Amino acid sequence: MLSQRVRSVSASATVAITTRAKQLQADGIDVISLAAGEPDFDTPQCIKDAAKAALDAGDTKYNPRCGKALLEAIAAKLRDENGLSVTTDQIVVTFGGKHALYDAFQATIDPGDRVLIPAPYWVSYPEMVRLAAGEPVVLPTTAAGGFKITPKQVLDAAEGAKVLVINSPSNPSGVTYTRQELHAIGQAVLKTNLFVFSDEIYEKLTYGDIGPTCFASLDPALAERTLTVNGLAKTFSMTGWRLGWAAGPAKLVAAIRKIMSHETTNPVSFAQAGALAAYTDPRAADAVVVMRNEFARRGKHMADRLNTIDGVNCIQPTGAFYCFPDVSSHYGRTIGGAEVADSLSFAAAALDQANVALVPGVAFGDDNCVRLSFATSMEQIDKGIDRLQKLLA
Repeated sequence: MLSQRVRSVSASATVAITTRAKQLQADGIDVISLAAGEPDFDTPQCIKDAAKAALDAGDTKYNPRCGKALLEAIAAKLRDENGLSVTTDQIVVTFGGKHALYDAFQATIDPGDRVLIPAPYWVSYPEMVRLAAGEPVVLPTTAAGGFKITPKQVLDAAEGAKVLVINSPSNPSGVTYTRQELHAIGQAVLKTNLFVFSDEIYEKLTYGDIGPTCFASLDPALAERTLTVNGLAKTFSMTGWRLGWAAGPAKLVAAIRKIMSHETTNPVSFAQAGALAAYTDPRAADAVVVMRNEFARRGKHMADRLNTIDGVNCIQPTGAFYCFPDVSSHYGRTIGGAEVADSLSFAAAALDQANVALVPGVAFGDDNCVRLSFATSMEQIDKGIDRLQKLLA
């Protein structure tokens, strides 16, 4: 009874690992979860207050799919922070960044269309392409190359491809492309017929000397061929609010809105009031700075500690809240009584033998690595890595 489309799709490995870890915790087992891609901070109070006020004011009915004030706030954010000029008819507000990407693929991909996806990639990109009956084409990278694609890779793979996905800062690698690197990729794109989906959901979570870059702002010609996808989940610790947005050519945005008209109608009305506060209340911006500084501290600490474990190599994250260490030197070993042959069995051993939840890299297109999240307390990070160090000794 199930469609071929659904049967071709894998369930999310990150969701599966997180669910299992929570079940073990509910059973009374002391599991250290370094798996979830969710900030451990509370949503800033001013955002919650705005949503409460909207509820009290009776803002609980159908709203336009994109309230005017929120659209204007997003347009102002893009102009002032990103150097990208768009009108409100070029923006659509969605149920999270994931929803924006899903509908963007549905609006652009025909059966058999090829989509270029750099690896390691977020687990849902290839599955979204398959659900649109497209063909995901993986562009491999290496840790030695900083987990970054090159302009040459784009040019070599562009023939017959329709879309290139860019994710900077990256989930799972924690890598952020420099402005110069993205500019070079952009110039390569302009030599092809590729359209770009630029996933910038972690844009405010960058560390060190590398700041965020809005891909569409790099060249007026790129603005006409880029859909910028963003949201509030990671930046403002609003994962449960399910609010994202996309900005790009008006024709594509209108197509996404048309899909939504039959799919979800409008995002939650009072949640949109919270989103408006996130983009307009200075207290929300101040809270983001506090979170970003703490994530920067945790990320450096986690990577430094991972690199003290024999056979583990981890590049320093410059964005998002993940470390993506190479653990493949431990493959072929018996660890804690378990045979470890790949990232999946490594993650299973970590959970079953050390009660540490992490995500196997094979889910992200790189079986040499595993993903650990530092969106948790420093105490939990140290406790988890202590257990991994003991397990791998």
